[in-house]
Amino acid sequence: MATLPIMKWLDDVKWDAQGLVPVIAQEVGSNDVLMFAFMNREALQQTAVRGEAVYWSRSRNRLWHKGEESGHTQTVHAMRMDCDNDVLLLQVTQNGHAADERGIACHTGRHSCFFQLYKDGAWHTTEPVLKDPQSIYR
Repeated sequence: MATLPIMKWLDDVKWDAQGLVPVIAQEVGSNDVLMFAFMNREALQQTAVRGEAVYWSRSRNRLWHKGEESGHTQTVHAMRMDCDNDVLLLQVTQNGHAADERGIACHTGRHSCFFQLYKDGAWHTTEPVLKDPQSIYR
């Protein structure tokens, strides 16, 4: 892989002790919050260069180009940083599903990872599975 150029703007981010920053992915248009993840410096730099979301997977302990297995990539339209410089917001188009349907951001096959709603003392599933996860992941 080619070396990415040094980008001084990365120094403005307040990275945590593990070198990570929390990231929220929000869908352009609907403003749905699709998912929450982390980025390290290289993931943020690759996201800026590619125009597609690249995260740091804590479970895999490596960079994770969103959609690398499922095809459900995220085209990044804007990257925003909060007032404390320690949280990022990506405004994205969720790709990889039929054009007339909602994109799939969640590994459970749902549109959003935030499909559980607390109500009346219990968590309730509020979004359907759009595609069986076993048919998505190779």
